[in-house]
Amino acid sequence: MLERVQRRATRLVAVRKINLRGLRKKELNFNELMVMRMSRNPNLVNCLDSYLVDKQFWLVMEYMDGGTLSDVISKTYLSDDEMAAISRECLQGLDFLHSNHVIHREVKSRNILLRTDGSVKLADFGLFVQLSPEQSRQSSVTGTSGWMAPEVVKGQPCGPKADIWSFGIVGIEMVEGEVPYWIETPVSHQLLIATGKRRKLQQPEPLSPWLRDFLRCCLQTNSARRWSAKELLQHPFVTSAKPASILAPRIIAGRKKKEETGM
Repeated sequence: MLERVQRRATRLVAVRKINLRGLRKKELNFNELMVMRMSRNPNLVNCLDSYLVDKQFWLVMEYMDGGTLSDVISKTYLSDDEMAAISRECLQGLDFLHSNHVIHREVKSRNILLRTDGSVKLADFGLFVQLSPEQSRQSSVTGTSGWMAPEVVKGQPCGPKADIWSFGIVGIEMVEGEVPYWIETPVSHQLLIATGKRRKLQQPEPLSPWLRDFLRCCLQTNSARRWSAKELLQHPFVTSAKPASILAPRIIAGRKKKEETGM
């Protein structure tokens, strides 16, 4: 899959190209349908249109001019207030998905897109899976090593709370600037998670008690004890969050640093 930016009249859009080879028609139709449905939510990247071009499926998406959360994390430092605002926006998107029986399965900083007005949105619909109203879990092992929940690593049935673990890892990224176990090999990383060896914050002391407790609620090895997106939206760390517009200066600064370094 490729992404690029193209100008339509006076509006910039992002075009996601999906190669149809290897995709079943049912999967393609489902993904298209879900993207169109989810465009109504302000915390998910909007799908503006779609086309079949030769053997490719083109999704025309809104252009997020602030880049990814990963860009910001790698170029600047986030305050507690900024992390709280980002967490609220992402959890609102996850709560919408989970309320519609959808698991994202690829929550990570590179799939959280930003706009220079402070908007924060979840992206990358490629690995979404929908559960029937009767289902609470699915069994396939999918995701990116580093953000996978323990139950996913073990090949156990997993539900929406697998996304919450992944977002907890994003929380550690925001705090420490890197993914826990990033220096480990994928195999050793998965072994550490599967055996319940949770990564501790390197320097927890400067963090607020609310932020530390928020991450603890996200990163419970036992998914039954892990908080849901709806519950986390009521956590004091999140309810105290300021408007997303406070993120605008940080996002703009991150974009400028990326442009200056060319990376």
